[in-house]
Amino acid sequence: MNTLNRSPSAELEVGAVLTDAPPSTLLTPAAPERYTVAAVFTRRPSRAEIDAIHDTTTHQALTAAGYPIPELRVSDRRLEIANTNLQELTDGLAAAIAERLHVISVDTAAAHERFEAELMEKSQRETDRAALVALAAAAVTFARADATAESEARWEGEGGSTELTDPRANDRPSVTP
Repeated sequence: MNTLNRSPSAELEVGAVLTDAPPSTLLTPAAPERYTVAAVFTRRPSRAEIDAIHDTTTHQALTAAGYPIPELRVSDRRLEIANTNLQELTDGLAAAIAERLHVISVDTAAAHERFEAELMEKSQRETDRAALVALAAAAVTFARADATAESEARWEGEGGSTELTDPRANDRPSVTP
């Protein structure tokens, strides 16, 4: 069965650096000081997570951690870390990115839970409203106001149960089986 679960079941993390992504001149005298490093996410990020990674808050968090130059971009299941190098990632940038992804995952999950709760509440309110409308509609009768009195008068004296106030009730013989 193919189901779509929009709620991430696990935190968004980065698994490993792609070794074919760094420049081919790496570890040679011609190697650039900074370049783009690509790493693979442990799962596909949600749209909200991608937006949060691209948000200025992520850049501010990295700057506060001492890394103002690197830039993060998401490309499918890859995190592209521009303007960095493997040494900077090893020295702490990777940990700062992991911390930011943790915060993004927690915030996104909380927002998703709030959204689901609001959706359930709205659904329940609509169900309650529909039930009240059905009750109100069922209470509507299309009968003339004096038709009910006419109907009751037509059945008076036709037998069936008699009221104790009916003077004829005492004149009838009692029937015992």
